[in-house]
Amino acid sequence: MTVSRGKVHTYLGMNLDYSVKGQCMITMFEYMEECLDAFNKATSHGSGTKTSAAPADLFVVHLDSDKLPKVKAEQFHSIVAKVLFATKRARPDTGAAISYLTTRVREPNRSDWSKLAHMMKYIRYTKLLPLILRADGTGILKWYVDGSHGVHPNMRGHTGGGLTMGTGFPITASTKQKLNTRSSTETEIVGIDDLMPAMLWTRLFLEAQGYGVTENIVYQDNKSTILLEKNGKSSSGKRTKHINMRYFFITARIAKGDISLQWCPIGDMTADYFTKPLQGALFTRFRDLIMGVTVQPDPGPGKPIVSKNGVKKEKSPKTGKLGKRTGKRG
Repeated sequence: MTVSRGKVHTYLGMNLDYSVKGQCMITMFEYMEECLDAFNKATSHGSGTKTSAAPADLFVVHLDSDKLPKVKAEQFHSIVAKVLFATKRARPDTGAAISYLTTRVREPNRSDWSKLAHMMKYIRYTKLLPLILRADGTGILKWYVDGSHGVHPNMRGHTGGGLTMGTGFPITASTKQKLNTRSSTETEIVGIDDLMPAMLWTRLFLEAQGYGVTENIVYQDNKSTILLEKNGKSSSGKRTKHINMRYFFITARIAKGDISLQWCPIGDMTADYFTKPLQGALFTRFRDLIMGVTVQPDPGPGKPIVSKNGVKKEKSPKTGKLGKRTGKRG
């Protein structure tokens, strides 16, 4: 076994840089070059760059598009698998794009290849983008969770979310929901249920390492969903009785104090990045928050305040020293 000492470590293709006190910077520059090399070998029309990770029609399956030949389909599968490896470690900014592309590896068509090419051109544009992680010392876990209703061809929703402890998102999720829902409210409930294991496990893991968790906050942008999750059966009417009772597991966890819910305005819902193929300024803003380029602010009261010169003003996040150990281990 190789022993690594110092402030820079290499593990599973990742470079973990602890040179800045209280910060971990994760990069996979060499691996991303390998992904780009594989893409360049697979096509002669892959030059150029893109400023977003996916086209606006990401979740649309074009059934009239021609299927890829066998060799091209195998290349498609290989490149998607390579990028998926990086997505789960150092490039969560490709999460939404890769979540769709992984569902198309069995029978990809030319439209799917075009979406893959879009993502690879974005990776070429951002190949030196690091993932920067820092904790603000408050001991507060902040989860942003969102669900997009009926965006897939079989009318299933899409769950997206992630955790931040100050700067950057060490845990993210972007996944197709496994059942059909009848409203956006129900889609949001399914979304938070999808992420409940990670929310509970993360709290227990940190406490077992001796770190105190003062609060485990879940931010959502749907007030009807929050009422159902907080009150359970008492807020369930004729339109929501069909919701499987297992989703009121959330209510029980709130009552136990394992998590708490807070409303977040749509403009501050960072999890939108993982449920929608965002474009333009909003894509860049959320991407920078997820990758730790900028610090995640607390959600504002509603619409963001814009000054006369067009500069968006954000509420300053809480600051403090790195989280303290309680001295106890589970």
